[in-house]
Formats: sequence, structure tokens, C-alpha cells
Amino acid sequence: MILEAEAGTEAEHKMGLWKGLKTYPKASAWSIMISFAVVMEGFDVILLSNFYAYPAFVSRFGYPASDGTYQIPARWQSGLGSAASCGQIIGLLANGVIAERIGYRKTMIAALFAMIGLIFIFFFATSLNMLLAAEFLCGIPWGIFQTLTTSYAAEVAPVALRSYLTTWVNACWGIGQLISLAVLRGLLSRTDQWGWRIPYALQWIWPVPLILVAFFAPESPWWLVRRGRIEDAKRSLERLTSRGQDLDLDNTVAMMRMTNTLEKEITAGSSYLDCFRGVELRRTECVLGAWAVQQLCGSAFMSYSTYFFEQAGLSTDKAFDLSMAQYGINTGGTLIAWFLMGGGIGRRSLYLYGCIAMGIALIIIGAVSTVDTQAASWAAAIMLLMWSVGYQFSVGTICYSLVSELSSRRLLIKTINLGRGLYCVLGIVINILSSHQLDPTAWNWKGRTAFFWAGFDLLCVIWIYFRLPEPSGLTFAEIDKLFEMKVSARKFKQTGLDMFSKEKEQLRAVKQAIGLEKEMIKPEVTHVESIE
Repeated sequence: MILEAEAGTEAEHKMGLWKGLKTYPKASAWSIMISFAVVMEGFDVILLSNFYAYPAFVSRFGYPASDGTYQIPARWQSGLGSAASCGQIIGLLANGVIAERIGYRKTMIAALFAMIGLIFIFFFATSLNMLLAAEFLCGIPWGIFQTLTTSYAAEVAPVALRSYLTTWVNACWGIGQLISLAVLRGLLSRTDQWGWRIPYALQWIWPVPLILVAFFAPESPWWLVRRGRIEDAKRSLERLTSRGQDLDLDNTVAMMRMTNTLEKEITAGSSYLDCFRGVELRRTECVLGAWAVQQLCGSAFMSYSTYFFEQAGLSTDKAFDLSMAQYGINTGGTLIAWFLMGGGIGRRSLYLYGCIAMGIALIIIGAVSTVDTQAASWAAAIMLLMWSVGYQFSVGTICYSLVSELSSRRLLIKTINLGRGLYCVLGIVINILSSHQLDPTAWNWKGRTAFFWAGFDLLCVIWIYFRLPEPSGLTFAEIDKLFEMKVSARKFKQTGLDMFSKEKEQLRAVKQAIGLEKEMIKPEVTHVESIE
């Protein structure tokens, strides 16, 4: 198996982008379609935060403020957002156990069926209490979608396509959010109940086609190898690759088996506790940190962008127009990030310089927000769009690639779920803070909130520089070995590896021992002279 695994690893390194697309076109197609579950989630999640600036919704569920307008109170904004995050944490933790036991496809199908029923609560809601229950319950399947799509993309793709298919998940977020905002913008003139019921009803469009995609999609070959189903893993690879390409599936499966064996040696088990033992502790820290940076770099502004624009003094229609531009940047930013990664810029570098750019934008937003004029409001809005550019070219997109690459295969789902769980916990805290920071009936910081997040962005820059390694261009087995060797984050990519030197040395020793043994038992040939 060693020689086959070495050949499979060498084939992965030699495979470029176009060769990868020709060899794995079906893997790319299945991954892209599975990731559309995040389009559905992006559509769903963005509705709530933008409904706070939506006249039809606020007039139905809001309370009168001192200035005569209706507002959703800060405590309810905090509660509704936190309910969704609490549900997502439960979904994430459950996903780590369920998906590893029954497989990615079956878990996805079950979560989609749950969504069909839970959308009824949104559609027929008559109070904020019902919306709170709906947010919590829908958060459970949302938590599953958040990481299952990334895990699946990472495990069906070769090294050459891994970063593109995992970061496509972020593009799906942007697409869903953009569609959601476009729907809200189109219904902005409606003042009756259908102004907010129609967006909720449109959530039923997504689950049925996604169920069909999940039903027919091949299972992850890495998951099948972990379950000991080697022949099924090979058949799955046959469904993910195209015929006629120079690819030996036996070598690829051997590489997967060797990686799984190596990780068994490094990590005794595959439970959540094992994520915090030995070498895995550092890997878990890297994944937790990568997700945390997404929250702490100032992304609270993005989630509340429409509300922020409105509180900054812009009209409701202008606020929605700018938010649509922002989410358009989110979608297009993924494509630019692909170009940058294809140009040889590493994930670590994009993360680091992206955070530096976002910190500068936050300081400018805070500075112009100290001036209470219409021009200053527009300047803050434009700088928030610039912040979105920096975010999507780096942290917003690259995170999905990093967390799937820095996790070990045996603990992939659980490690990513823990990271996303931390993301949701931070989201609860940030949601509470943001609702009070921006609400005119609470702290009313408006754009000056940017100073607060600029400080956290600086902490993110420091952590990235000292702790985040560079996994681009490395196979999963090579990443395993570098973590085992405790290589510094700043020297991760520069450290040369001969993955199979030890195994080949052992193989040569075994062959020599067998050869000596044969010599020892070889029958002695004697010359018998004929007697005449």
C-alpha cells in the first residue's frame, strides 16, 4: 500500500487546476450543487436582520419609539438573533456525531426535510415569541448546513480544487443574501402583511431540489475509508472522476487509507474530547481562531448593514440599495479570492493583509462618524463597502478553505463544528452588543462603533501572524506530518517533507530480512563425482 499511496500523493501534487477540473468534473458539480444548501441558509438568515429596517415588518411586530416611529426593541433584536445562534450550536454538535455515523448525504436529507416543516412557523407567526421559536428550531438544520457543505467539498476534491470548492460555500452565502435583499427591495412598497410573509414563504423553494441532489450525490470517499468500506470508496471515486484521465483510483484510495492510518497513530480516538488532546489541540486552536477572526474583524456591521445605513441617516430605499451592493461584493469577492489564490498568494497572507485592510477601513468609518452630516453618513457607508471588499477577498472567503484543510480527516466534522460553534457563541455576544450599539433607543453609538471593532481587528492580526499556518499546496497527510513535527506557523510551507522515507526504509529492511532468510534456508548443492 505504501508505494501506491506515494504514487497517489505524487499525482495530487502534479495535478494543476485545469487537470483537476478535467479529472474531477463530476466532483466539482456535485460539490457546487450540495453547497446550494448555503444559498438557502443565506437567504433565510439575512431576512431577520434586514427586517429591522423593513416598514411592513416593523409596523407589525415593533413597538412605538419616542420619535413616533416603530422599532424592534434592542432586547428582542438580541433575543431573536441569539435564538438562531443557540439552535445552530445544537445543530453543529449533533452534526459532528450524526454525519460521522450515517454519512453526509443522509444527514443533509434529514435536515432539509426538517426545514420544510419549520418554515410554517415563520409564515404563520403572529408574535415575536413565535418568531423566536422559529429562529431557534430552524437554527438546528442551519447549523448542519454550515459545516456539512464545507466538509463534503473538502473530501471530494483533490488538492488542486480543494480551495476553490470549499470557498464556493462563501459565494453561496453571498448569493443567498443578495437574493433575499432583492426580494425585500422589490416588496419594499408593500405595507400589508404580505410584505413580510412572502419572503418567508419563498424559503419553501429550496428544500425539495436540494433533497433530490443529496439523494443522487455520491458519498464522501474519505468518510467511506474511515468506515472501512474500501470498495465503496473506490466506487464513489469512480462517480466523482471522469474516465480516460491519467488517474489510478487504487493509488488514490491507498493515499486515503495511509492518511487515515497515520491519523489513527497520532490521534487515539475520534470523539469531541480528542480534538483537545495531543497534536489535535493545536489544530483545533487554528480552526477555532480562523472562525473567530470572521466574527471579531468587524463583521457585525455587515450583518446589520441595512440597519446601520438607516441609523446613519440614509433613507430606507437607499439603505437597501447599498446593502444589495455590499452583498454583490460578497458574491464577486469569492471570484477575486480564487484569482488571488491561483496567483500563488497563500491563505495565511490573504488572512493577514485582509485584516490589516479592514482595520484601516474601520478606523476611517469611526472617524467620519464623529461628524453629524449627510456627507459624513455617505462617507461611512462607502467605507463600509470598502471594508466588505477587504473582507470578501480574504477572511470571508478563505476561512472555509482553512478550516477544512487544518482539521485532521478523522476529526474533520467535529473540529469544524467546534469552530463554527465558537463562531455562533461569539455571534450571540456580538448580536447583543451590536443591537445596543446601533439602536437609537439604547447606546446609539452609530458609526462610532467601528472604533470598538478596530481594536479587536488588531488582536486578530497578531494571532494570525504568530499562530496561523499556511496549508496551501499540501496533501492532508503532509499537513498531518507538519503538525506532528510541531513546525512553527511562520515556517509551515517552507519545511520540506519526504512523507514516505520512513515507510520505504521499513519496506527495504523487510525485503532484506526476507532475502537473508531465503539464503539461510536455500538447499546446499553438492557435486557428486561419477564412479566408474
